[in-house]
Amino acid sequence: MRIIFEEHQYKASKVKDDLKDISALQDVDKKISVSYVGYFYNATVKDCVFILPKVLLSDKKLDDGNTIEVVANVTSKDPEKEYITPEDIITPEGQQKYLPKEYRKFIYEFAVWIYRALSVYRNNNKKSKAIYFRQLPQEGRGKRHKADTYLDIILSLIRFNRENQDFFMFIIKNLHSGHNKINWTKTISKTQGVIQDDSVVYMNPVNKKRVINFEEELFIIFFSILNYINDTYGFNSPINWQYDLITGKRFKSYINGRGRIRLLQIKYKYFSDKALQLWDLCYAFFDAAHKLTINTTQKEYLLAKNFEHVFEAMIDDLIGSTAPRGLKEQRDGKRVDHIYTYKGLTISDEQDEEVYYIGDSKYYKIGHKLGRESIYKQYTYARNVIQWNIELFMDGERKDWSEEDWDDYLYDKGKFGKIHLRDDGQDPLTEGYNVIPNFFISAFVDEKRCYISSEAIKKNNANETHISWQFSDRLFDRDTLILSHYDVNFLYVLYLYARNKHGEKKAWRDEVRNTFREEIRGVLQKRYDFYALKSKGNPLAGEQFIRDHFKELQGKLYRPFIDKDIYTLALEKPETGSTQEHEAYILLSEFFIIEKINLGKNPKEELNTKIANYQATHPYNPVPENWLPEYHVERYFADHFVIGMYHDQEHWDWITGKNDRGSQIYNVRLGKSRDGAMSESRIRAMKPKFAILYQAGQEAENKYHVFRIHDMAKMNEERMRQAQYPSNHGGPSGDYLIFRFDEEVSIGHFDINALIARYRLDHPEYIYGSPIYPTGEELLKYKS
Repeated sequence: MRIIFEEHQYKASKVKDDLKDISALQDVDKKISVSYVGYFYNATVKDCVFILPKVLLSDKKLDDGNTIEVVANVTSKDPEKEYITPEDIITPEGQQKYLPKEYRKFIYEFAVWIYRALSVYRNNNKKSKAIYFRQLPQEGRGKRHKADTYLDIILSLIRFNRENQDFFMFIIKNLHSGHNKINWTKTISKTQGVIQDDSVVYMNPVNKKRVINFEEELFIIFFSILNYINDTYGFNSPINWQYDLITGKRFKSYINGRGRIRLLQIKYKYFSDKALQLWDLCYAFFDAAHKLTINTTQKEYLLAKNFEHVFEAMIDDLIGSTAPRGLKEQRDGKRVDHIYTYKGLTISDEQDEEVYYIGDSKYYKIGHKLGRESIYKQYTYARNVIQWNIELFMDGERKDWSEEDWDDYLYDKGKFGKIHLRDDGQDPLTEGYNVIPNFFISAFVDEKRCYISSEAIKKNNANETHISWQFSDRLFDRDTLILSHYDVNFLYVLYLYARNKHGEKKAWRDEVRNTFREEIRGVLQKRYDFYALKSKGNPLAGEQFIRDHFKELQGKLYRPFIDKDIYTLALEKPETGSTQEHEAYILLSEFFIIEKINLGKNPKEELNTKIANYQATHPYNPVPENWLPEYHVERYFADHFVIGMYHDQEHWDWITGKNDRGSQIYNVRLGKSRDGAMSESRIRAMKPKFAILYQAGQEAENKYHVFRIHDMAKMNEERMRQAQYPSNHGGPSGDYLIFRFDEEVSIGHFDINALIARYRLDHPEYIYGSPIYPTGEELLKYKS
């Protein structure tokens, strides 16, 4: 067998005859390269030429600074030669001289796998023009050429089985005719008869026995070989005859030499041409040095013009899935190699929410680096997918759509409607975008040249992770795209694709998708610290806090979990040795319990425990007045204050932390028809800075507490019950606005009782206990 490597630059004088039949043209430097992968018979050199994929090559930098292509991961058999070039092993003599025996065996088997992969691709893509094919010739015992390749032998065995079923039927029928007839002569002479009703009955009749039939033994060997070929390489050559086949360890011993020895022992038992031909085939299988003779009246070839298309099809068949219109074939004319939906990166492992995974196959030599154009295109693919998904949820008329467009839209929305790439889709509180896994896939060849390896995929260390962003430190932003590069075990992918067994492919698909997910998670956690956070107090107040600080938190927060009051915070890791906390972390820690997490972890339990501990250790304790932070009302001349009443000690305890969130909060009624209520918009417009609270019936004592207001949020009746609002005064009813307090403070001494009395005189409709919202200017009139 002659060996040529795809796209390698050969001197024309070296391969002129080998490539004559496929019209290889030389360049101005008198060099030739071929862009095919596959197999053809060359009548000029009277041998087959196998063109191997460039993935078996790698670049080697020489001491003089030049770079050459060498055969990867193989050491020369010649001690005087450090490495092997493609030119060294074109001929069988060169292969014998330089290639170790194990690598020669690998090359022969590799040729079979390539043939199988091209055959599967051809069958799956019947309209593709990437494959050139012509029927392989029939084997015979007439005009001869040597064809000792493993591929030749396997294909010849399969072809013999397909075309000689009548021969097997005729021989087997003759072999078994009369096999179960009784030999009466031996039965009478050698066994005891029993007389019964004047008749002799023989309890142990002797059947006719055959001597060992060597033709049948040859059939057993032949069908055992077919069984091995089917099981190992995925061929489907039927075995229609019931024999006890040689399998497992016993057949392995036949491969290791016993088969050749046994065939030599029975060689001279055959006389028919068909039996001799079958013996030749079986012997050739067990002894690669034996010369198989075949007819050369027609040329044979199976060649892939662009093997990158085959590689892409292999990867897509193993990891991809059917994508809706607009995702794989994108509207700007770009075509994505691989796209599928799988579990998201930031959710917990027990969740099933999915996201799009976008991959691009790169059929490179080992260690080849990515180009800028490829990287830029891959970012564009992801942006197109984001835009497509957003449009899936956009409302509005589409009068220009055809009936077919509407059908596609409704199908896509039904199938992909649960995939939201922006925070929760329906309520984009943080306006954060989910992380879309985006990656390149190229190939590596296992150093031990194993087709089934524990390492099916690995990070490509030659190509670092690429990140594109508009604003730094915003992972959850639609313009932040992370692009990774991974290598798959080419031999294992080839093995699975060539065997074309659905169960095997599905098992690997599940495994490799999960591996991609974990690998990409690792990339994220190498660059970012991830935190889970939950409000120490009222979750609605927490939402308002995020809205109030949207600019500082944009792109840093996302809500991936089922519990939408738990947020994920992503912050770029600080420089080595830095202990400075991120300003977003400091800002959020004032209001949220924060737990550092690994992606995939559900933080609910830990957060709830910490919140419970926080509430238990932070009860409200009155602080002596002279210790309170002091605020001067004169500085808040135009700002509003809220003066409110609490009913009793139980109500006071609820205000100062005995609620489901452990926060210091105060509630006022909302609505038009409720006593003492006011509209939410009016209260928010006033933006009160402080709350002054007094106990019902004790306002005349001028004893009150002043709190600085942190933020406010709306809470409905059911949520108030969940917040453990006291029920001894009728319980909650309707909607409320909740003020959350920072701390108790001092504003000096004021006659609040006089202020309330004056307000009641000026507003006859005033209902006792209703909140009052004076400005700082009005409050200063009652300073004592």
